[in-house]
Amino acid sequence: MSGVETNERPWTYEQVQELIAMARENVPASIISMKTKRSQQAVHAKLSELGLSVPPEA
Repeated sequence: MSGVETNERPWTYEQVQELIAMARENVPASIISMKTKRSQQAVHAKLSELGLSVPPEA
């Protein structure tokens, strides 16, 4: 144990599909974060894992 607590929960298939769809529509990470109820860091990490990205915030 590293002593650092995380509130990590796995992404469901449906959530990943929604994330992919929003990324393809260039939805900003802040909006994706609100819609998925996950941190922007979690959104960016999953997008990176999937080989996707979203445009930087304006």
